[in-house]
Amino acid sequence: MLFRSKTLIRRTMSKNTQADALAKQVVDKMMQEDRFSQWLGIEVLEVREGMSRIQMTIRSEMVNGFGIVHGGVTFALADSAFAFACNNRNDLSVALDTSINFTKQVLVGDQLTATATELHNGKSTGLYQITIHNQHQQLVAQFKGLCYRDRKSTRLNSSHTDISRMPSSA
Repeated sequence: MLFRSKTLIRRTMSKNTQADALAKQVVDKMMQEDRFSQWLGIEVLEVREGMSRIQMTIRSEMVNGFGIVHGGVTFALADSAFAFACNNRNDLSVALDTSINFTKQVLVGDQLTATATELHNGKSTGLYQITIHNQHQQLVAQFKGLCYRDRKSTRLNSSHTDISRMPSSA
C-alpha cells in the first residue's frame, strides 16, 4: 500500500508540475502582449494552475484629485491577476462579472501585491477571489471575478498568440 501511495503522490506532483509549467508559459506569453499591464509596471511574482500573484508600485500619475490612488488602478491590478489566474490553463477566459471593495487608501509609492485564488473551476465558468495588500501586509481591496471559458479557443495556439512564435526557454 505504501508503494501505491508514493506512486500516486509522484503522479500528482508530476501532473501539478506540468500544469504549473503550462500556467507560467501562458502567463509569460500574455504578459508579453499586455501593454496595459506593462504600463502599470506589473511584475509577475508567482503563477500556478488557477493562481497568480503580481505586484506593482504606485506612481504619481496614478492618483486622483484627492492625492490617493484612483480606484481604477487598484481594480486594474486585480483584474490582471484575475486574467492571469483564469487563463493560465490555456483556455481563453473572459470576465462575466467582477466586483471590488476598497478597504484602505493607497498612496504614491505604495507597493501593491494582488493574489488571485481559484474558488471554482467549472466546465464553462470559474470563480476567483483576489486580495490586494500593500507593503505593510494591510488589505487595501478585495476583488471577486467570475469568468467564462471558451474551451475551443486557447491563448497559446490562437493566431494572436501562436506558441510557435514563443522564444524557447532553453
